[in-house]
Amino acid sequence: MDASLELRVSSAVVFASSGRWLHPLFELSEFLDRARIDTSTAELRDKVVGRGSAFLIVRLGIRRVHAALLSRLGKDVLDRAGVALTWDTLVDRIACATESLLADVTDGEEAYRILCERRAAALLRPPAKAGS
Repeated sequence: MDASLELRVSSAVVFASSGRWLHPLFELSEFLDRARIDTSTAELRDKVVGRGSAFLIVRLGIRRVHAALLSRLGKDVLDRAGVALTWDTLVDRIACATESLLADVTDGEEAYRILCERRAAALLRPPAKAGS
């Protein structure tokens, strides 16, 4: 998988993104707003799934996920939502500020609000200059 995230329907890739952090899941959400795809029958493949990703995946209605790297905090969210889940590597936590920020959050709406605020702040930051 060259992309960091893929959505597959009947094994065909219908969406892919090479973005970082949670941006691919927000892009997927925007794509799904325009596309007529039943997410309950789709499979999501993601390189890293932490707690933030897990909350977004559940919000999108995706019922099958494969993660190359999965945190136990993300697994907890997906397990509670009944998402069918496979992974290559399971770790206690991923080294991400968002993972720590959401560690004790259990409400999906609260998590989504926090994630949207963090995304808005990230989009306002100027891109890092090469070599810095």
